[in-house]
Amino acid sequence: MDHVKRLFDIPYYQLEKYPQPDCFVDKREGRWVKTSTEEYLKQANLISQGLIELGVQHGDKIGLISTNNRSEWHIMDIGVQQVGAISVPVYPTISENDYRYIFNDAQIKLCFVSDQELFRKVNAVKNEVSSLQEIYSFEEVDGCKNWEEVKDLGDEKHSDEVNKRKAAIKEEDLVTLIYTSGTTGNPKGVMLSHLNLVSNAKACVPRLPVDENARSLSFLPICHVYERMLIYLYQMTGVSVYFAESIDTIGDNLKEVKPEVFTAVPRLLEKVYDKIIAKGEELSGVKRKLFFWAVSLGEQYTIPEKGGFYKFKLKIARKLIFSKWQEALGGRCKAVASGSAALSPRLARIYLAAGIPVMEGYGLTETSPVISVNCQKGDGVRIGTVGRVLENLEVKIAEDGEILVKGPSVMMGYYNQPEKTDEVLEKDGWFHTGDIGEFEEKEFLKITDRKKEMFKTSGGKYVAPQIMENKFKESRFIEQIMVVGEGEKHPAALIYPGIDFIKEWAARKGYNIGMTADEICQSQIVIDRIQKEVDRINQGFGHWAQVKKIELIKDEMTVDGGELTPTLKLKRKVIKEKYKDLLEKIYRS
Repeated sequence: MDHVKRLFDIPYYQLEKYPQPDCFVDKREGRWVKTSTEEYLKQANLISQGLIELGVQHGDKIGLISTNNRSEWHIMDIGVQQVGAISVPVYPTISENDYRYIFNDAQIKLCFVSDQELFRKVNAVKNEVSSLQEIYSFEEVDGCKNWEEVKDLGDEKHSDEVNKRKAAIKEEDLVTLIYTSGTTGNPKGVMLSHLNLVSNAKACVPRLPVDENARSLSFLPICHVYERMLIYLYQMTGVSVYFAESIDTIGDNLKEVKPEVFTAVPRLLEKVYDKIIAKGEELSGVKRKLFFWAVSLGEQYTIPEKGGFYKFKLKIARKLIFSKWQEALGGRCKAVASGSAALSPRLARIYLAAGIPVMEGYGLTETSPVISVNCQKGDGVRIGTVGRVLENLEVKIAEDGEILVKGPSVMMGYYNQPEKTDEVLEKDGWFHTGDIGEFEEKEFLKITDRKKEMFKTSGGKYVAPQIMENKFKESRFIEQIMVVGEGEKHPAALIYPGIDFIKEWAARKGYNIGMTADEICQSQIVIDRIQKEVDRINQGFGHWAQVKKIELIKDEMTVDGGELTPTLKLKRKVIKEKYKDLLEKIYRS
């Protein structure tokens, strides 16, 4: 593995060490279609040759946008890298304004999209992006060139040029620009080198509990560095990558593929858990009692594991109840890597008790991304923490509690924004994460809040909203919540209720609360019940941090609605603006 220095070295290393017949596998028209390691490289080389024929030069920017994860994206990725061009992966869900900004900022020359809808979006801004010469699509789209045309241009006469360009690329060279979604302002282009990403993948190898005989299922957005680095890691270790058809088919795809490993975000794990609980609610009699007995047992799970009678009861619960949960995830799961946002400790506890190894990690786009991650090897799991720091990184806690990190996976800087780079990256290499944290047992990193999201009440007391929000979301009556109160006398909260659960709860109790989200949010029965939940959870916070008033909102906060970033973080400014009348009511009435 020592001679793997640049990202495009990885598939060649796989070909030499673990050549796979199913390096990548896509679901096409109802059947799984395999791409071998050999075929992957053959196509990537055709792309490299075709790009040279099209006049692509070292340093040119190529946009890559796909609605779902697919082998074509990765073939393009390697093909682009080998000619010294820079890939610019873009979220499929962002607005045309964001496309316009990113394309112009990066000066994108060619763009590859997956489908008709994305072609429409990019084509709509093409006239306003002077650098953009052509758009290609992976699928057949009327009026759009197909990516096969680039492969058809591939010619052996360019193979010497490809090899010459590859030989000239150093590990310190820029390989990709990743625009962070950001909760405020225009996105920033994070410059990552081959070294940044390769060093992070290598450092994660000891934390991966599977080998070349394993399968992974990929469904988190590939434009995000988290899933992308994991796929380099899978290639490096010979793990086959199966691409889910879409975010809606994950349940079916898990059962078909039976993966040993996959990545997830807490929101997804929350939704899976809610579905499991909803099925438990449908049971009756002894079966129902048994189900919720197992859940309450899970809530008491600790590390190190309790022995004695608890261990005996857990064994029974795993056999009778939790085994079915495992089957729902394919039955072979050895690791679910959870990242991108904080995972509720209660949820982690229940999953681990159920024998589903959810391993929470932590990182940022700027750190390529993993800084630390829990791992079952070597007693490496602590609930409520993000695990031990990777061996090739240094982490220290600044005087104000901010987490600083240094090492080979820290970004080169922000593209075209040296002043923004200087704000977060010190001359001696320490990167300011903007997160507040501490170490437990001297080695397990714990995130306590986002530095930028903490606020002061008018009484001068600091409030950490993220910790509170995660605690409140443990209630099944609360689907989403945003804690507010900067400069005010006390914190308050906007709450989107758990509509499906509340309907089921009301039917069970015989309450008439209406059927629409609007009616439910106006029902005094629902408001009182959620207030009761808030009062109960408030007891765990200092008096100054307790939520004194709540308002229910009838619309779920979504990426499309503009309230969430593509990685499902709250856009606090946007939400405050949208609900300014409600906030006025809370604080001025």
